[in-house]
Amino acid sequence: MNREDKAQLLSELNELFNSSEVIVVSHYKGLTVGQVTQLRDDIRKVGAGFKVTKNRITRLALKGTKFENLADLFVGPTAIAFANEPVAAAKACVEFSKTNEKLIVVGGSMGAAVLSADEVKYLASIPSLDELRAKIIGLLQAPASQLARVTKAYSEKEAA
Repeated sequence: MNREDKAQLLSELNELFNSSEVIVVSHYKGLTVGQVTQLRDDIRKVGAGFKVTKNRITRLALKGTKFENLADLFVGPTAIAFANEPVAAAKACVEFSKTNEKLIVVGGSMGAAVLSADEVKYLASIPSLDELRAKIIGLLQAPASQLARVTKAYSEKEAA
């Protein structure tokens, strides 16, 4: 990788860190190309991204961002999952790591808060924003549908 490529990668990573709300750092040693492709597809489906990183360049790109405290996690074969929706990246990585022990979630960050691997797993257990919206809509529609059923039953009873 020449200097220009490194500089371009550095600026891309810095922009990625500035535009993301959550970063999940994982080690992927031993994953095949097919498995990494499957992981990327799974992560892409939930609206997040996945990138294999060069540790030295990534540590440089972290400087001056809200994720600067993650620099110590970039040792060994490291990849990052990133998203604007807080739960998506964590959920996709943790779900994949349940079926493939070669992906090891080592930590992450949501905003300036550094998360341990256990905290990332806990974050993954929280319902996503879309799931929460669906639950709220269901709760709001339930009383109206019950009222409609009761009034319909009452009107049918009156007609008979």
